[in-house]
Amino acid sequence: MQYEYEINELEKEDSWRMFRIIGELVGGFDALSDIKPAVSIYGSARLKAEDRLYSITEEIARKLGKLGFSIITGGGPGVMEAANKGAADAGAKSIGLNIELPEEQAINKYATRSITFNHFFVRKVMLVKYASAFVIMPGGLGTLDELTEVLTLMQTYKIKPFPVVLFDDEYWKGLLKWLHNKSLAKGYISEKDLSLLRVCHSSDEVAEAIHRWHHKHELAGKQAITT
Repeated sequence: MQYEYEINELEKEDSWRMFRIIGELVGGFDALSDIKPAVSIYGSARLKAEDRLYSITEEIARKLGKLGFSIITGGGPGVMEAANKGAADAGAKSIGLNIELPEEQAINKYATRSITFNHFFVRKVMLVKYASAFVIMPGGLGTLDELTEVLTLMQTYKIKPFPVVLFDDEYWKGLLKWLHNKSLAKGYISEKDLSLLRVCHSSDEVAEAIHRWHHKHELAGKQAITT
């Protein structure tokens, strides 16, 4: 009887968790419904402010902000802080989607609009849902997870094939070589999957690629077609 009672209590907790998840989704939808067009910028939380990549990330966000894009990040330090700073400097909407962690991640001071989520997957939905382009700066496991998730969503037609920009060929070339020589060679992915990726080397190149794509597809009735 004790075992059955414990199972019932777990089922009740799962039911309430479902409602909390729904609440997080609804809260996110309400808070972010006015931010389009937007660009999500991913990258390492461990990046230091004195690193050259920090200032480059800031430049990218500032230039995209001046072009009329809201900037979305995970709300934390490193690349996220730099991107939010650049967006705020440009007077653009600077969105930080924070996550509650055992070692708490504080929202950076440059996010002008922030939401804190308890569930990682709800936060990941919000990082993707309102973006019409993705900039992937150098990063670690979390960045790789976000990159492959975005590509998988496009590969499976769950979202439109928006631009996915990898910044810094030197950093990403090993991964790209492996994808070509291993995954593509074995038929696990297709050339079309790899065509979703664009490598850029400067902040001007990133801003121009996203602006050009967005302008073209706005004129074409917002049809997301890879080029």
